Order: sequence, then structure tokens, then C-alpha cells
Amino acid sequence: MSLLELKGVTKDYLLGTNVIQALKGVNLTIDRGEFTVVVGPSGSGKTTLLNIIGCLDQPTSGEYKIEGEPVSHRDFDDLAELRNHKVGFIFQNFNLLPILSCYENVEFPLLINPRPITAAERKDRVMTLLKDVGLDEHANHRPDELSGGQRQRVAIARALVTHPALVLADEPTANLDTVTALSIIDLMLKLNQELSTTFLFSTHDDRVLNRARRILHITDGRIDE
Repeated sequence: MSLLELKGVTKDYLLGTNVIQALKGVNLTIDRGEFTVVVGPSGSGKTTLLNIIGCLDQPTSGEYKIEGEPVSHRDFDDLAELRNHKVGFIFQNFNLLPILSCYENVEFPLLINPRPITAAERKDRVMTLLKDVGLDEHANHRPDELSGGQRQRVAIARALVTHPALVLADEPTANLDTVTALSIIDLMLKLNQELSTTFLFSTHDDRVLNRARRILHITDGRIDE
């Protein structure tokens, strides 16, 4: 079974009295374990597409399913619960909480998850992921004590701590130098292979495109492989 499926998905926005069609009948299937990149110019619809896939927005029409569950037209609370269980997010600006340590930043999604787990399991998950991203010895450091690449590694661990089926990454290497960016991409590829986590990126970065297994081009709200 595919991880997610979009059929005939459209998304309209009102701009004054004008209707702007950001997505135009998108059909897309992504299987488990894919490492896929969405690329397109500004205004092409890639951000709208990721927002819908990440349950941050809803389509105007069409059907979206994740792990066979219909997503379209769910209410706000249902979408929030779906995000918490099935989707992890990585942002280009890291979005770490500055007053929390690395450990606490990674642990945070588990504390707000409506399905609580024990303190022992939380510690095991957090430390395992910090070790996976090479930062277990920095667990007590705050973000301002880390380099940009280290902060992005913390963000990756945080995205994975709830064991999501899908990780969405919005320009994850945009603010990183080439050596750091390549190490981050290789880390995500390693986690993709070892954990079978599905990664879907939005990027303009050729360093990411060169390592992608599948590239989706989006132009004027339509997708081409």
C-alpha cells in the first residue's frame, strides 16, 4: 500500500475578488521509504503542496489519503492529531526552542503528543536519535552553543522522535555551507535507508537534487516527474 495518495487535488485562494488556483488537479502517489524532492520556481505551488501533504492546509477539491486514511475535509483537531502521529517537519531555520537543551528540544514533541509514553521510553528515544545524528555528547547544550549543521541535526532528530511515517523538509540545506549541507543530506539518506522513513523535500539546492531518488517538478500548480 502506498504511503500517501493525492487524486485530482486543487487548491484555490482568494486574492481580493480574484481566485488564484495554486494547485490544478494534482495526482501523486508516494510509497513508503521514498527519498523524493519537489522542485519548482517561486509561486509554482510547491509550498501549497507540502502544506496539504503535511496536514497544515486542506485541498479545495480532490482526495488526499495518508496510509489509506482520508484526510480531506477533516476538522482542525483531527488534522492536528494526524500531524502528531504521522508527520515530522524539518525547517530551513531549524525552529529550535532557544531556552531548551538539545535533549529537551528533541523530547518536546513527545511531551505534547496526546498519546503519552513513559519517561524511560522518552529518554531511550531521544538519546538513540541524538546518537544517530552524532550529538549524544551535546545533549545538554542549548542551540546557541551549536553550529548551524549541529542545529539542523537536532531538528532532524526532533522530526523523527515520534516515529512518523513521513518527514517533510522545507529547504533543509538553504542556510548551510556545502560541506555541512552534504553531511546533512547523507545523514538523512542514512536514516531513510536504516529506518525506512519516507522523506519529501522542497528545495532549489542542486546538492539535494543530485542525491534524490525521485524528482517532482511543479510548475503553475501541475506536477511532472
